[in-house]
Amino acid sequence: MTGDRAADGAVARAAGPESRRGPRRFARRAAPPAAEAEARPDGAARPAARARRIVPFGLRTRLVLAFLLVAAVSAGTTAALTYREARSAVLRSAQDTAVASFREQVQTLAPSLPVEPDSLREMLFVIASKSKPQPWIVFAEYGSLRVSSGDSPTSSVITADLRRAALTTTHGSFQRVVKDGVPYLTVGVPVVVRNGSAGRLPTGLVLFAVIRMTEEQANVDALVSAARDGALPGLAVALIPALLAARSVLRPVRELRGAASSMGSGRLDTRISVRGRDELSDLARTFNESAAQLQRSVDELQRAEARARRFASDVSHELRTPLAGMLAVTEVLDEDAGGLDPDTARAVRLISTETGKLAVLVEDLMEISRFDARAAELNTDEVDAAETVRKTLHHRHWHDRVRAELPEGVRVRLDPRRFDVVVANLVGNALRHGSEPVTVRLSVRGELLVTEVADSGPGIRPEVLPHIFERFYKADAARTRSAGSGLGLAITQENVRLHGGTVRAWNAPDGGAVFTVEIPLRGPGGAQEAMA
Repeated sequence: MTGDRAADGAVARAAGPESRRGPRRFARRAAPPAAEAEARPDGAARPAARARRIVPFGLRTRLVLAFLLVAAVSAGTTAALTYREARSAVLRSAQDTAVASFREQVQTLAPSLPVEPDSLREMLFVIASKSKPQPWIVFAEYGSLRVSSGDSPTSSVITADLRRAALTTTHGSFQRVVKDGVPYLTVGVPVVVRNGSAGRLPTGLVLFAVIRMTEEQANVDALVSAARDGALPGLAVALIPALLAARSVLRPVRELRGAASSMGSGRLDTRISVRGRDELSDLARTFNESAAQLQRSVDELQRAEARARRFASDVSHELRTPLAGMLAVTEVLDEDAGGLDPDTARAVRLISTETGKLAVLVEDLMEISRFDARAAELNTDEVDAAETVRKTLHHRHWHDRVRAELPEGVRVRLDPRRFDVVVANLVGNALRHGSEPVTVRLSVRGELLVTEVADSGPGIRPEVLPHIFERFYKADAARTRSAGSGLGLAITQENVRLHGGTVRAWNAPDGGAVFTVEIPLRGPGGAQEAMA
């Protein structure tokens, strides 16, 4: 269908009383074909589902988790530093005490130390008895001689490095060793004697002390356990300020979300309270300023729209009376046109035709203004649907150009005048812009009366379908004139909505445009149940 369907004219309509009850709107059923005027995208819900998978936690949970993570990292770092310093302090204190005490004992007893194994062993017991802060096992090495205050004459924890260091220094050396999971402190001190001007001379005898550091390690482990045991209560305590902080952050966010939702539902006077002078309060002030500006803009647009509608209504009413006189004059001129010269007759007929079009446009504008003012009403009656359609076709002399498939016995409650306008507009539109034969088909689907008007033309271009019911829409922008007012389909849609129904346009698979009207059989009062 290549013609300008949206610019069709309404056929002659019978006048009827109007009231102030507005049209009721109902959800549009999905059209069976793909190229329908109002289509919903199939994947509308998929981005939200993907977002839920990507972000599994809400903002409150993420804020609390972040707060707890910072607290846990801070507590862990503090505990690690404390552990390191405490461990060093504990071990250093025990180490310094043991080294100083052992060196003192060796230096005190050095002049009297024998080299005979039995006597030396007794002296080692004397030194070991004075050990502090932990018990010592004392070993003596003199050449190949090995003597111990313990069961074994040598110790496996004394390393070769310590032996070399003990032989090369006069004050001895120490080393911490871990063997089989047990920490040890090993101290090696050479026995020296004073020899006048020669000073301190090594004797070749070296004493070693081996101290188990298990008690110090236990103290360090106790510190670790205390830090660990205190971490969980600390995190539990940190949860309270985390929740309070998250609440203080989320409160304005929730208010902003609620205000945005309220504005989305049409309450443009919605504002949110501003507390404080932080970034969130700046956001609240910006929102309020934007909302106020939006409200002013919408109010101005509404006032401009109301003025435009009032102007169209006033102009239509003012033109109605002179047009009635002009129509009467053109009818008389049409009757006398046969006796006029050809040029005058053509001019008379042109004036008559254009005056008729202007009268139709004025009537359409008045009808649209009633819909805009919520002043259109339904005068419903229970009628035979097939008979109503037949009257529409016969009244306009279309019965020989339209194929009607009208089942008998279908009773429906509707406004006969408005239903006549709906059928006449759709059939006239199909005859003007489509190709014959045009088919009008009635059927019942559940609680709905379904009226289909189909033509045999090429159909409606896909880019035109979304705009087909708009007022004064031109499918071909180059065409400034058409056979109609451009309001016929818009009036059709308003009349169908007033009945609580829907109208849609689509292209049949085998060609041709199809307009489908669905109206509740029991009238607008049963529309919601019918649409369910």
